[in-house]
Amino acid sequence: MAVPESLKNRASELRAELKRHAELYYVQDSPVISDFEYDKLLRELAEIEEKYPELLTADSPTRRIGGSPREGFVKVEHSEPMMSLDNALDREELRSFYIRMAQSTGSEGADVLCEPKIDGLAVSLIYEDGVFVSGATRGDGRVGEDITANLRTIKSLPLSLKEIIAGRLEVRGEVCMDKKGFAALNAAREESGEPLFANPRNAAAGSIRQLDPKVTSARKLRIYLYQIVRPEALGIRSQKEILETLRRLGLPVQGAERLCSSLPETESYLDEWTEKRFDHPIDTDGVVIKLNDIAARERLGATSKAPRWAIAFKFPPEQKITRITDIEVTVGRTGTLTPTAVLEPVHLSGTVVRRAILHNQDEIDRKDIRVGDYVLVHKAGEIIPEVIKVEKERRPEGTHPFKIPEACPVCGSKAVRLPGEAAIKCSNRSCPAQLKEGISHFASRAAMDIRGLGEKIVSLLVDNGIVSDFADLYTLRAEDLVPLERMGEKSALNITDAIEKSKKRPLGAVINALGIRNVGEKTANDLAKKFRSLQLLSETAVSRTAQLESTEGIGPVIAESLRVFLTEGHNAHVIEKLRQAGVSMESEKPEESLQALPWNGMKFVLTGELSSMTRPEASEKIRALGGEISDSVSKKTNFVVTGDRPGSKLLKARTLGIEILEEEDFIKRLSEAQ
Repeated sequence: MAVPESLKNRASELRAELKRHAELYYVQDSPVISDFEYDKLLRELAEIEEKYPELLTADSPTRRIGGSPREGFVKVEHSEPMMSLDNALDREELRSFYIRMAQSTGSEGADVLCEPKIDGLAVSLIYEDGVFVSGATRGDGRVGEDITANLRTIKSLPLSLKEIIAGRLEVRGEVCMDKKGFAALNAAREESGEPLFANPRNAAAGSIRQLDPKVTSARKLRIYLYQIVRPEALGIRSQKEILETLRRLGLPVQGAERLCSSLPETESYLDEWTEKRFDHPIDTDGVVIKLNDIAARERLGATSKAPRWAIAFKFPPEQKITRITDIEVTVGRTGTLTPTAVLEPVHLSGTVVRRAILHNQDEIDRKDIRVGDYVLVHKAGEIIPEVIKVEKERRPEGTHPFKIPEACPVCGSKAVRLPGEAAIKCSNRSCPAQLKEGISHFASRAAMDIRGLGEKIVSLLVDNGIVSDFADLYTLRAEDLVPLERMGEKSALNITDAIEKSKKRPLGAVINALGIRNVGEKTANDLAKKFRSLQLLSETAVSRTAQLESTEGIGPVIAESLRVFLTEGHNAHVIEKLRQAGVSMESEKPEESLQALPWNGMKFVLTGELSSMTRPEASEKIRALGGEISDSVSKKTNFVVTGDRPGSKLLKARTLGIEILEEEDFIKRLSEAQ
């Protein structure tokens, strides 16, 4: 059937109009029509293309709608390695970079281009004759994953260029999520009981790697480009020209770059963005500094991981003064009473901070923290709000030293402090607050990994008397959950399915889930590896304490915690209920098989936030290959795996000369070892 000329013209008009509105909305932030009107135009075009498929073009706006979910990602080899950047953590390291660059280029006044560092996921895009055809993640720098279908859903990414570039054009940049989109996504996840993303980068990385493009499409991702592969072929001679060319082609760039001709000019740009970053719609933790002259870059070269002609300057943690309006005390899963400062809201490192944990009474006494005090706060590790010190010269009259109450604020039972301990604890084992925290820990990913069982649902289960211990979870039916607030039938079935699956969790996870004092994830897995059954561990803890104490990494304190917990009647009763419910209490792997695992005997330390998996998931993968997880870096450490915002463990690893694996390297090693 021939296509009517009028529909040909209308389809062409609609494509042009939709592209124009998409640029106005997603690139220029200046929409001129409503979402409803845009959707009407899009639906009209989709209907025409459905009736006359021959009118469907590769760059049609309708191609942004995600297709069917895939089973996995196809590996893609990059034409040129996608390298990461070295970091400058202070001005001295930045000056050292300038000195090295001047020595290599023979010029002290070499121009550099500065722009805010986007905290996103690096991607590579391919255009053929001006039309977008494929895109991939950075992966290990040499091989990434094909995410073409997901990239098509990003509205700010043009599916065709404003100027046709004959042949192949490869550009690179970052997929990210703006702060507004991140807040909305986490609010929706909290509402549905899903785990929250730690930061916009993690959210963007998790979104672009969805197997179902429809999920990616709903996440409202953005993309910014900053690199053209082989720019010389287009006659481009500088980084400034690269950005100008990207703009001319209609590709989105940040638009905040500045050409600097000296170190003082660069430092002035850093000073400016140290403050401006918090008003920036995109999360940024530094400034990228690149040698502008592309030809001169060749003389500097690169290491195996990073170019010598560029560096990422990381911002120092921001500090602000605010006032403590109150100190609240909460109760944790072990009964510990934890004081938290309620603050006058203050903008800090991109978020509004209203609370800061004060840890314990000793910490309060040491810093002399009082209600009404003006205090200096920062985010430890750029994440956790912390009181640094009290501004005592601004202390108002009439304040009093703060003391944690002698009674539990939840159940009213006596609060006690055991000799030699900093923590003050509620003495009531049945305290509802302890029960809620204990069940939440039991369901966490590093423990029984019961997805969907968030804090709100746990509270409802306890408050309504549906569960009185974590073993009661295994008696739950979907119909028990459906009547709960905002609980649908599908969500209820997902939770009960997750509970059923948790019965097969490894022994280390089960021991960790019990919430035994002084026994964390690592110790739990060490115990599982050594004793291979909860029954044998219990017998050893009760009747062969000396043998338990002699186990590497245990010692008398942990041994006593195990003995007290496993001999207590209530705990023994709950463990037996878990056993009868079908929870596995033995290791499946025979001891002999551990010898054949590729990472047997290797010690790993994790630091920073990983984008492709949680740290508990990474730990589990390491242990499955025979590796061990350690909380601290020592000469015995084989590898330090680092993600975003690494802590002091990274510095210590560098000092000791321990091999550091960035996330891409770690994923590659995992793939090779499996």
